[in-house]
Amino acid sequence: MNIVFLDRTSIPASHDIPRPSFPHTWTEYDRTLPEETFERTKDADIVVTNKVVFDRELLSRLPKLKLIAITATGTNNIDLDAAKDLGIAVKNVPGYSSVAVPEHVLGMIFSLKHSFIGYHRDQVTSDRWATCGQFCYTDYPITDVRGATLGVFGKGCLGTEVGRLANAVGMKVLYAEHKDAAVCREGYTPFEEVLRQADIVTLHCPLTETTKNLMNAETLSKMKKGAFLINTGRGPLIDELALVDALKTGHLGGAALDVMVKEPPEKDNPLILAAKTMPNLIITPHIAWASDSAVTTLVGKVMQNIEEFVQQLNQK
Repeated sequence: MNIVFLDRTSIPASHDIPRPSFPHTWTEYDRTLPEETFERTKDADIVVTNKVVFDRELLSRLPKLKLIAITATGTNNIDLDAAKDLGIAVKNVPGYSSVAVPEHVLGMIFSLKHSFIGYHRDQVTSDRWATCGQFCYTDYPITDVRGATLGVFGKGCLGTEVGRLANAVGMKVLYAEHKDAAVCREGYTPFEEVLRQADIVTLHCPLTETTKNLMNAETLSKMKKGAFLINTGRGPLIDELALVDALKTGHLGGAALDVMVKEPPEKDNPLILAAKTMPNLIITPHIAWASDSAVTTLVGKVMQNIEEFVQQLNQK
């Protein structure tokens, strides 16, 4: 079996994917540009990748390819319909970051509510504390997490765990029904009602045509004034320019993002530029998933997927 790993640096250097037990060749690249993908995969039986895009046109040119093993949960970089039509299996890894991501979200909640970024930035960039004339200063708002209302959009394993942690620290949790849903299911609250009530909204829904730009100028305007928005799901769930406007006008009290529409973002991305000056905008580089235990689980499951696939192939 010829195995090609297209984007090795998408996995922390501290963790290697275990090598399979069956005879194979293993080739890996730090990263792969779109124009390099075909040449690197034309002789592959198995491709390992996190974010490299495989559309129908490319997949149709890879007759040897049997399996795409994704080192992530999301599969939106693969044309799944084309893969099915062409007999190419696609295996992802759900649930591996069910501890890491919710903990990251909780950290973002505390950071926003207590204005950690603003106060820390002052210590790095100014002598504000040394010259304030008092034992403390309170330039940035500090509000309690306990008693706040958290709106969770997406009630899968991540959204559910975020809700459990939020309940544990005394927050009220509302799970949002789908936008424009005709019926509100038990255990959910209507979409727009969550926007109106929530002090913090956190996004955990998959990226689909329906959820793309879910948080746009219209939906952001319906959020409670001064509320916070958190996104550790997928970047395109948010209209980035609309979010910048909502922050600049003061309608939103702050935002914390671990994902962007384009990754890595351009240097002049409006949100990246805004984060350089806004003390209420937190951006982390898509690392909510990357705790040591989560990555250990991930690489083990990737190899398990490969081993099980080849075993089934050999039994046919």
